[in-house]
Amino acid sequence: MLRNLSKLVRSQKAKYSSAAVPAPQTNPDILYTGIFINNEWMKSSDGKTFPTLNPATGEVNAHVQEGSKTDVDNAVKAARNAFKFGSPWRKMDASERGLLLNRLADLIEKDRVYLASLETLDNGKPYVMSHLADVPASVKSLRYFAGWADKNHGKVLPMDGNYMAYTRHEPVEKSALLLQGWLVDNTLVGPGVDVCPWVTVIIYFLVASI
Repeated sequence: MLRNLSKLVRSQKAKYSSAAVPAPQTNPDILYTGIFINNEWMKSSDGKTFPTLNPATGEVNAHVQEGSKTDVDNAVKAARNAFKFGSPWRKMDASERGLLLNRLADLIEKDRVYLASLETLDNGKPYVMSHLADVPASVKSLRYFAGWADKNHGKVLPMDGNYMAYTRHEPVEKSALLLQGWLVDNTLVGPGVDVCPWVTVIIYFLVASI
């Protein structure tokens, strides 16, 4: 039994060894620092910014646009407009939404070294965890919900009397949470984390490019 346990430990070490992980980008480019609203990058309405720090050195990585109440209101308005009846998003086939989520997963997978490097620069976690855990988990989550895009069905419910009852699942217009699964039907107002916003910002860039 001890021999089998030793083999298991060795196999897990090999699986997660740094030798199996591509080398990180030691100075990944910080490409975007703006606010992303209605598929466009913009500066904050009041011109304010805030610094993000390298957790290893305490040095400033960059200054990011700080959203004001006006910016939040503009984001909510854009989400509402995108959700209106007759909008391209509302008329899009559910299967096409699934394809878009899969394309986003493809882009994240393609740039996994850059994204993992940026995540580590941003929040200080070991690069091996960013590469082997965070990025693959995001990809798998997107692919999971992409598969659900055209499988969101209602039900016909049996009831007493000469009546028919049914349920119909409807999107909730907009979400204030950056939850990937909500992208299946809903429009999104996604706040980044102010202490480590970079990967969120890059994901917005990837969304705009699909």
